Formats: sequence, C-alpha cells, structure tokens
Amino acid sequence: MASVKELKKDIDCLIFEVISDSFTYGGLHPDNKHDEVTGIITDAVSLRNDLIRRVNDRVKSDDYKIVRAHFQQVKKDLFVGVDKLCKRLSTLPEKKN
Repeated sequence: MASVKELKKDIDCLIFEVISDSFTYGGLHPDNKHDEVTGIITDAVSLRNDLIRRVNDRVKSDDYKIVRAHFQQVKKDLFVGVDKLCKRLSTLPEKKN
C-alpha cells in the first residue's frame, strides 16, 4: 500500500488540476457561467477537505484489512469525485445561457 503522504499528494494533485482547469475555463469565458465555475471550484475544495480529513482520521485497528479497505475507499471516492467534477466542467460549453 502506498504511504499516507503519497495519498495526500495524489488528492492535492488531482483536485488542484480540476481547480486549475476551472480557472482556465473561467478566464477564457469570463462572461459565461461564472456561478457554475465557482460552484465546481467550491465543490472541489470541499471534496479535498473531506478526503484529507478522512485520511487523517483513519481507522485505528490491528487488522490491516480494515485499514487497507478504508484507504481504498478514500482512493475510490477521490477518483469518482474528480470524475464527476470533470464531467460538470466539460458540459459547461454545451449549456445555453
């Protein structure tokens, strides 16, 4: 299993990529969908904070399977959450004002 430090770096990297892409879209289209872009950024920050909190408040158990399952669930939630945010961002150009 990867270290907790690496998991936190992965969380930060993926979330900051979503935030960066959101700022790029907002900069290229300043008159369009400002509220939606702000919502995506807010949700990304909330997701990051929740995942980091869950990593820090990990399950304290002698059974490594329980601890491993906890971290696997955090990783799964990271990828699912980032995928949802990316889908929201990619559908913005299709929506009409």
